[in-house]
Amino acid sequence: MAFARTCSVALLGVDGVVVEVQADLEPGVAAFTLVGLPDKALTEARDRVRAAVANSGESWPQRKLTVGLSPASVPKSGSGFDLAVACAVLAAAERLDPDRIADLLIVGELGLDGRVRPVRGVLPAVLAAADAGYREVVVPEQTASEAALVPGVSVLGVRSLRQLVAVLTGEAVPDEPPDRDAPGRPDPLLAGLALPGTGVRGLAGTPAHRRDMADVAGQYEARRALEIAAAGGHHLYLKGPPGAGKTMLAERLPGLLPPLRPEEALEVTAVHSVAGLLPPGRPLIDTAPYCAPHHSTTMPAVIGGGSGLPRPGAVSLAHRGVLFLDEAPEFPVRVLDALRQPLESGEVVVARAAGSLRLPARFLLLLAANPCPCGRWSRRGEGCQCTPAMVGRYQSRLSGPLLDRVDLQVEVEPVTRAQLLERDTAAESTAAVAARVAEARLRAAARFDGTPWRGNAEVPGHELRTRWRTTPGALDDAEREMQRGLLTARGLDRVLRVAWTVADLADLAGHGRPDRADVRTALVLRTGVQRGAPLGGPFR
Repeated sequence: MAFARTCSVALLGVDGVVVEVQADLEPGVAAFTLVGLPDKALTEARDRVRAAVANSGESWPQRKLTVGLSPASVPKSGSGFDLAVACAVLAAAERLDPDRIADLLIVGELGLDGRVRPVRGVLPAVLAAADAGYREVVVPEQTASEAALVPGVSVLGVRSLRQLVAVLTGEAVPDEPPDRDAPGRPDPLLAGLALPGTGVRGLAGTPAHRRDMADVAGQYEARRALEIAAAGGHHLYLKGPPGAGKTMLAERLPGLLPPLRPEEALEVTAVHSVAGLLPPGRPLIDTAPYCAPHHSTTMPAVIGGGSGLPRPGAVSLAHRGVLFLDEAPEFPVRVLDALRQPLESGEVVVARAAGSLRLPARFLLLLAANPCPCGRWSRRGEGCQCTPAMVGRYQSRLSGPLLDRVDLQVEVEPVTRAQLLERDTAAESTAAVAARVAEARLRAAARFDGTPWRGNAEVPGHELRTRWRTTPGALDDAEREMQRGLLTARGLDRVLRVAWTVADLADLAGHGRPDRADVRTALVLRTGVQRGAPLGGPFR
């Protein structure tokens, strides 16, 4: 038998494409040709595979060898094809049964000594295999628990090529010590983007779920805005002087979000798997991720991209979680304005010469900013050295179109001495607030049952105005703000979404839809204009 084939997977973003790996041996001068649109890392597989086969005690065929990756039009990158190429070559050389490997899907990198090394994107690769009808997959042992998340697929985790050959030939499986040097390496360029919620240590080295809302002194309006943002998935902008507690509040937002549903957990885990950020020993991410990139982060790191085929950025790593931009005006304007499209569509489309990809990016955006470069402008100018031009230039870095997509905009005032030093016995814990958030989300889920929407923030404005109406006269205040030019048509839709969330958080007995007070609360949270009852205080 001079021909054999098996299968592997090429990753295009977070989607997998099944690739047939074909090996053909012909008489002639010994040579190894790899075709099928491989990148540099994949082209180097010729040397890795040859050395791995030889060091595994197998004979390398001394004939003309051609390995093809089909479909040839799909770009292929990375070292995850190594193990499949080795098996196809050994089957073509009649060391393995070609029929046995034809129905296998094999993913893994080979070391020169024949050990199997982990690769990124095992979960989306196995998901693609399952969709294509494959029921047996071979993966590196370190990623076997990740692959086992896909139902209906039998997973074989191997430590070396020697072990896999023994399994496929029915021989005694050699005992290989675990590879301590490859525990599932995270991408060093992206590791700092996945913070609490993904299992990676946070800003202060404390997991986000241990940060309690009860630790926050005062800030009752900001607390309520945080609760509404978590309950409805609404974007939030906190503006206030340094030290007011903006970052402290932001770090507690992930703890208010409910656990991810199974399908959401698979989506989030697939993104982190492709990025190489799955924590060792934790194959499934079931809590909302929290990403807080530094303001010096580049456009590809935030939106997605890089050389060759694009890779997930912070907006995708925050999918189904929180993206926190601290000191937001310090981010490049191009990066901030690039957020506008994913905020609307819940995905980001990255086009490159090598291909165009769609990456999931449905996140809750949390912006924090000082009122001016020195941060003291809001205190009636006391101690502020910024000129009006400097203040205007600083604040204009957050463009109107971007802020028009932010549902809640809250002024965070400095904490008073009494609030900071006195023990606030009325301060609620994260668990108490999260319980209300979960109940509100259940009410919204019941309302949207049978629709493609999962929460108030995702419902189109047309549906809110026609299918789920407010009480008569509830929109009077919002209509006046539109006439004054303080509210756009998009802004009205977002006010309606927030009003529904406020109503969901309130006691709905006899109160099945938002009334004027709910809309007024949503309007105040969006525009900052106080025209009715104060925002603070408990829910009805």
